[in-house]
Amino acid sequence: MSEVPDGVDLSGFQRKPPRPTATMTLTRDGPNGPEVLLGLRSETMAAFPGYWAFTGGGVSRVDAAAVESFSVLDVEHGKAIACILRETCEELGLAPNGDHVISIDENARFEVIKDKANWLPNAEDCTIPVNTDNIKILGHRITPPFGPIQFDNAFIHFHCGDWQSVPEIDLEPQTEFDEIMWATPQEILNRWSKYEIKVAPPVISILMEIIRVLEFSNGDIEQAAENISRRKPGRQSILFAHGVEVVPIRTQTLPPADHTNCYLVGDPDGDFIIIDPAVRFREDMEDLADAVERHKGQPIAIAFTHSHGDHLADMDLLGEAFDLPIWGSEYTSRSVHCDRILSEGDVLILGQQSWQILITPGHHPGHTCFLSDAGLIAGDMVAGFGTILIPPATGDMDVYLEQLDRLRALEPHLVFPSHGPVIALPTKIFTHYITHREARHSKVLAAVNDGLSSVDEISVKAYDDTPNAHPGLAKDQTLAHLLSHQRQGRLTSDKSGNWHASID
Repeated sequence: MSEVPDGVDLSGFQRKPPRPTATMTLTRDGPNGPEVLLGLRSETMAAFPGYWAFTGGGVSRVDAAAVESFSVLDVEHGKAIACILRETCEELGLAPNGDHVISIDENARFEVIKDKANWLPNAEDCTIPVNTDNIKILGHRITPPFGPIQFDNAFIHFHCGDWQSVPEIDLEPQTEFDEIMWATPQEILNRWSKYEIKVAPPVISILMEIIRVLEFSNGDIEQAAENISRRKPGRQSILFAHGVEVVPIRTQTLPPADHTNCYLVGDPDGDFIIIDPAVRFREDMEDLADAVERHKGQPIAIAFTHSHGDHLADMDLLGEAFDLPIWGSEYTSRSVHCDRILSEGDVLILGQQSWQILITPGHHPGHTCFLSDAGLIAGDMVAGFGTILIPPATGDMDVYLEQLDRLRALEPHLVFPSHGPVIALPTKIFTHYITHREARHSKVLAAVNDGLSSVDEISVKAYDDTPNAHPGLAKDQTLAHLLSHQRQGRLTSDKSGNWHASID
């Protein structure tokens, strides 16, 4: 994103309490051991499009009402269990029923898909069973602060029995999942590690936990789930991809973002580097140090994508935890001492992984991206939510657009932004950014060609399709567009700060 421009007050953002959600880990005894059910989320979904994930969703008023209707839904977990029974009905057409699952009546399922409120009356008249036997709460986790909204998710488990007794799942009525997959946790992790599939980060942590606990549970998935449900939750690594772990760091950045993603990048069992450890608070430094200590590999350097304040660290504080060389581009080295200058085309060998350096100016001079089979560490080229500012003094809109087009052509597996969650559909996000910024770039130019001359009036015209845009940010970004047009010879400005079309 960027630092907030001088004179622009964006202090009104306040983080709301996490929203309650629930996900269901369905398992069965397969021919090669315990299997887990995952669904491939449609690319039209807002969260985790194109990812394999558990079934689940948000706790609603319907689920709260269900607790009042069914004594088997206890006060502590009843809403979450009602939620997951409803979601499993809608998305899979299944219902837990003791020691197995059954198919939901087709008409009842269609009613629930049409309106989730219909789940309760169908459950009350027993058309849809409400059976909580053998349903286990594996634990609760609050999602990291990547975006303005966080979720308090209940991970729920139900074992469906032998694979031959599980009914066929009909995906036709619903729109969330395009496919389903039954596979052993290790098979899923193997494919994920080879970047053959995209798996939601919370799912990866659950699968890893299942694999660990199965080892001392005699391969019994029900015993493993019982053991997991009794364990005290500890800190979990957030794995965006194999070899890409993220640690959110509190920063003064563009609201509604209030964190910058620090990445541990490289071989999970070998060398890795720490990218953008923007620590300014001791607590964050200690959290980062804990994450590095949990990592099985060896840290060899700290690297920065660029020298904006929400990416650089308090170097004295950082130095208390890490005695590592600093890497950055030549421009970044003007703000912080760098032991190694990263240049276009450099290749970093990090254990069994190779990461290529891309110098991508436009947002900021010397901005650096890191590319591998895992995906693209994108810095502030794009964001997982919100917007990217192009600072008028050091940015260049034309160059930024050129670099976005370059990154799109690389077709990375995933994009790991500095702000917000992992981006699952890189081509889509790059195309959106390019289309949006090119349109704004053209509107600014057209406004001047139509006779508008002050930044204030040009910004009003350029942002007339975005009435909720902050006036201060609109003027700041309009100036960035104007200066870029001036560098390309399309516009000129006079001593009064007014803008004019260039005369050929």
